[in-house]
Formats: sequence, structure tokens, C-alpha cells
Amino acid sequence: MIRFKVLHKHWGPKKIRTLYEREHGEAPSLSSFQRVLEKSGLVEKNPPRRKVSSVGGRLKGVPPACGPNEVWTVDFKGWWYTSASKIRCQPLTVRDEYSRFILGLDALQTTCVAQVKRCFEGLFKMYGMPQAIRSDNGPPFACVQAPLGLSRLSIWWLNLGIRLHRSRPGHPQDNGAHERMHRDICFEIEAYAKGNHRDHQAVFDLWREEYNHVRPHEALRQESPADVYQLSKTPYPGGGIQWEYPAQYLVRKVNSCGRIWIENQPLFVSHSLSGCRLGLRSSRDNKLDIYL
Repeated sequence: MIRFKVLHKHWGPKKIRTLYEREHGEAPSLSSFQRVLEKSGLVEKNPPRRKVSSVGGRLKGVPPACGPNEVWTVDFKGWWYTSASKIRCQPLTVRDEYSRFILGLDALQTTCVAQVKRCFEGLFKMYGMPQAIRSDNGPPFACVQAPLGLSRLSIWWLNLGIRLHRSRPGHPQDNGAHERMHRDICFEIEAYAKGNHRDHQAVFDLWREEYNHVRPHEALRQESPADVYQLSKTPYPGGGIQWEYPAQYLVRKVNSCGRIWIENQPLFVSHSLSGCRLGLRSSRDNKLDIYL
């Protein structure tokens, strides 16, 4: 018991018991693990949580995923400086919501669209594509100044046929399981990772391998994420989907300046939509509706 706890000092008695059972075929009761580890001084007791009424405060909206690749969650873990080169390390984390399987954990230097898109292209080629991606409302996942908050990255996802799920502004609990994983990264990696970006990525890869294939999860009945996750049946098409519009729609392509032209008149839509084909249709109140 103590040997497993020393190897995984951030894990609780339930996870330690599961590792013990995997190796020896059977294990003492959970209370025995708690008693032995507490007497050994290897368990820190958390203070009791303050009870908060859930009346009127329950999360509503998108239901949780019911199978692998229904929803992927994505976010940036708060950055820190590398010890060797003093350059920002901004971990990009991508996770399958249902299985808790970490699909990507990349040590990036910036949050620019090009780097994030490159990471997702690699994930799509390796695992296939999800039905939906859940993110917060910050860049590069969203753009507050664009229509519907669409960014270049989220439009690329839409063009691949992926639905967008967004958490409510100021409500990190909407993506709570992902934030919980970030807490694990903070305690188990951030304080110990040394060297340059390549060294950090090596540590990330080792931690992700253990998280996916060794670490038991109570929500998965103490199975590891790799025991539950399956590859997506939707392959990555590469170039994406070329949207077609009905014959009564006027089709215009957004130029690099974010504009379309109607009767020789420029109309600014959004820089994020550059390169997209939009469908235009007159509405009853003599206005022009724009569709993507």
C-alpha cells in the first residue's frame, strides 16, 4: 500500500486500492487502505466543504456525453515560464468528455490559431473527429467581436461538420471535469517540470500516458480512460465540407478583408469568416439575412 502511495502521492486511497487489486488480484477493504495510509502520514485530510443550496443554481444546457467522441473538451491550462529558456509554456489540453481520455497535451508557446489548428489536425488524423467540441469563450476558440462569437478556429470546426458547445462566461463549472484535470496538471506537473519546451513535452507525454492507461477513475468504475475510449468512426476529410445553398440563395464568398460585395457595394461581415461561402436571402422586412 505504501509503495503504491509513494509512487502516486497525489492519488487517494480508492485509486491506490485499485492499483493494489490489479497487481495482486484482490485487496483489503477501502477502510484498511485509509487507516494504513493515514497512520503512515501519507494522506492529507481536506477541510469539509461548505454546503451550497442547489435551488435555482443547477447547470442547465447541453447534456453530458453518453459515449466516446460525442463531445471533446478543450482549453488552455494557465501558462508558466520554462526554467531553461524563460519562455512561456501554455499547455493545450484536449479531452474526450465521456471516457476522460486525454487526446492531446501540448506545450505551446502561444495561443495563436495556426498552432492550435496544427494540433487538432494531428488529433483528427489519429483519433477521427468528434460530434461536438466544448470550449470557453476566449481566443482562439471564440471571438467576442465576431457574429455569434465565431473565430477562425471555430469556423474551421463548423466546416468539418463539428457542432460547437460553449460554456457560459464566468462559469468554469460548465467545463468542470476539464478544469479538475488542469488542477491535477498544476499539482503533478507544473511544480516539477524543468528545462525547455522539449523537456516539458517529454514530461507531458509521460504524465498523459499514465493518466490514460494506469490511473483509475471513480466515474469510470475505477477503470482507466484507455479501457473506455474508442476511436471515432468519423474520419478526418482533410479539406473540410464545401457548403451548398438552395437555388433561391445568393452566394457570396468573404474576401480576406472580411467583406462581401452586393450590387457593387462592399458589406463588412467579419474577418473570421474570410474564405467562407455565405448564403444571402431577402427577408420579409426588406432586410438581408446571411447564413453559414
